[in-house]
Amino acid sequence: MNDTAFASLPLAPALLANLESLGYREMTPIQAHSLPVALAGRDLIAQAKTGSGKTAAFGIGILHKLNPAWFAIQALVLCPTRELADQVANELRRLARFTENIKVLTLCGGAPMRPQMASLEHGAHIVVGTPGRIRDHLGRGSIDLSHVQTLVLDEADRMVDMGFYEEIAGIVSACPARRQTLLFSATYPDDIRKLSSPFLRDPAEVSAEVRHETGQIEQRFYEIGYEERDQAVARLLRHYQPASTIAFCNTKIHCRELAEELQAQGISALALHGDLEQRERDEILVLFANRSCSVLVATDVAARGLDIQSLSAVINVDVSRDTEVHVHRIGRTGRGQEKGMALSLCAPNEKKWVKLIEEYQGQPAEWYELDSLEAGQGKPLQAPMVTLCIQGGKKDKLRPGDLLGALTGDAGLAKEQVGKINVFEFVTYVALERRVAELAYERLSRGNIKGRNFRMRFMTI
Repeated sequence: MNDTAFASLPLAPALLANLESLGYREMTPIQAHSLPVALAGRDLIAQAKTGSGKTAAFGIGILHKLNPAWFAIQALVLCPTRELADQVANELRRLARFTENIKVLTLCGGAPMRPQMASLEHGAHIVVGTPGRIRDHLGRGSIDLSHVQTLVLDEADRMVDMGFYEEIAGIVSACPARRQTLLFSATYPDDIRKLSSPFLRDPAEVSAEVRHETGQIEQRFYEIGYEERDQAVARLLRHYQPASTIAFCNTKIHCRELAEELQAQGISALALHGDLEQRERDEILVLFANRSCSVLVATDVAARGLDIQSLSAVINVDVSRDTEVHVHRIGRTGRGQEKGMALSLCAPNEKKWVKLIEEYQGQPAEWYELDSLEAGQGKPLQAPMVTLCIQGGKKDKLRPGDLLGALTGDAGLAKEQVGKINVFEFVTYVALERRVAELAYERLSRGNIKGRNFRMRFMTI
């Protein structure tokens, strides 16, 4: 039997059947390296880039030994951001479909405490959350981690970078000493090794290729003058016309300024940075993920933990001084079997950082002339979708199917004209094809959703 097939692992037939139904047939390199260790019950340090399949690597390990009949928190997954925690929790629920009644609970900041405390009173098998919020629950006595069998630190390097070490240490001390700890990290520098060593017992170390396969991501470097950075970004976008782009800046101020400059030029762009409130951050990510915004201008800190699928391009507006951060940035495009493009702008004083990138990647940078790009090529980069915000959500018993039914029924839209539908506690976001959005709004306003009228508005950029 192929030793990279999931069937080669000692997993329950029902779990294997579910993996097959989800399209999990061949293990990715990080899964093939880490799953045998995780299933053997050993502690683990696993180094792998984002998008390498690490959630399934630790998720299968958790589910393999989880007892659904025992209603206690048996596994805890710590993530750096709310967005990553939500994605991890959703993937764990998919992986857990092979059996009934496995409850996965998400506990993150930016959401009310009281509903979370009520959910904890009803019990859960797996908790996925951010360190700050889990620590808050420990302080209130609303969470019991004394039965945790598996502790996962996902993107451990990012959590430490974001200042969560003290919270993590407090959470670890609330877990049993006899537990399995799985640490996943895109990078594993000496400081992380030193800080994490008290949490681990004789860990096995595995790594998948953290550099990207040659040919999967096309990298192009452009030398620019000191004052032409923002204009160069607009020029790249107009020339290449990527469907979705993350543009990385080194500062929050530059993020805001660049997003405003791109908007002024008719390019659909939004800024994501650390000064935003959670609600603003959530809305921006919804708009970008559902293709109502073409360009997300972000700092590295703000973009940590994001897992945006099918990203056409990454633009390094500023060259990163950290080679591993550069690799992490460009790894957001070219996921799975898709091709990606990474475009880097470099002022003369930044060439020394490009030299380090060349050494780290083991290949020379390919330089191109900005003047070779046709400045006026393509139309202004307007997003193909617009988002309708409906003032009703899970608390109103709304489901994606209800919205799709109303839009394809009363509003007369074709199914293909409706994009992603995100239902939150009190609000729902629906992506609509731009050319039919106004008509859909008008018809929906005259009709109802599940026999009720909800207030609606379009999200503006």
